[in-house]
Amino acid sequence: MSDDLSIRSDDTGFDRVLAFTVPSRNARGRVVRLGPVLETVLSAHTYPKVVKHVLAEALVLSALMGSLLKDEDAQLTFQAQAEGGAVDLLVCDYRNGELRGYLRHDPDLAEALEEGCSLEAIFGTGYLAITFDLAATGARYQGIVPLEGESLAQACETYFAQSEQVPTLIRVSVRSNEPRCVAGGLLVQHFPDGEEGRERLHVQDQHPDWEHVAVMAGSIRPEELVDPVLNLEELVWRIFHEEDEVRVEPLLPLQRGCRCTVEYYREILSRFPEAERLDMRDETGMIPVDCAFCSKILHIPA
Repeated sequence: MSDDLSIRSDDTGFDRVLAFTVPSRNARGRVVRLGPVLETVLSAHTYPKVVKHVLAEALVLSALMGSLLKDEDAQLTFQAQAEGGAVDLLVCDYRNGELRGYLRHDPDLAEALEEGCSLEAIFGTGYLAITFDLAATGARYQGIVPLEGESLAQACETYFAQSEQVPTLIRVSVRSNEPRCVAGGLLVQHFPDGEEGRERLHVQDQHPDWEHVAVMAGSIRPEELVDPVLNLEELVWRIFHEEDEVRVEPLLPLQRGCRCTVEYYREILSRFPEAERLDMRDETGMIPVDCAFCSKILHIPA
């Protein structure tokens, strides 16, 4: 694997999501690799190494799952809340190719964490909530699972098994060598309804097609997911090159997206009673708003 991160993002797959299907196996998936966008999100705060790794993993998972949404302006929110550990809050979301994320932690406890520790060591006791907001219909779907296992990816596999009953394999890799951080991920699923126009497929973990796909996808090595020389199309081909057909579709390029504008917060503050807004003012007569996602302080007219 090369350490050269200067290759153009459109050649390597940095900050891209690639959709793919394996029609003969009734499988679909996403593969993503984050580079500059990940660095931008992480640079908003000073995170110890282990919690930086956790936030990078959460951003990869948000891109993988969020890109499954088909409707414009639909949003995925990935939120972990816990107590008794180094991290008590983690929030990421994905909408129209825009990613943002934030993690709140105890600096002393976070510095003491060892690489490769479990979710319990990082979070203590808590839960992971995955929420899909569909702008076209206004519908909201949410699944909640315990923060258990060795990784957030494992918790997300539990979410798909319990909340959506869709056999799902997820692999995430993070390389956090200073000063750069690169992360990649792979998500593969059994089609819940088969291909469009076909009869509904009975989805089950023991289905021969799914067993085959899971073995092939599970063979991916962590270093391949973050290798800047291996583009996303080549990565998918390495896994499924023995199949009759593999269809790929590049999705929206990824970017850091934050809604911290004066207009956005003015609209939110307008929902508060006037007396409360007056109490929020500082000595300049403005309302200071601290955006946790990008670490900016905006001053909003009261």
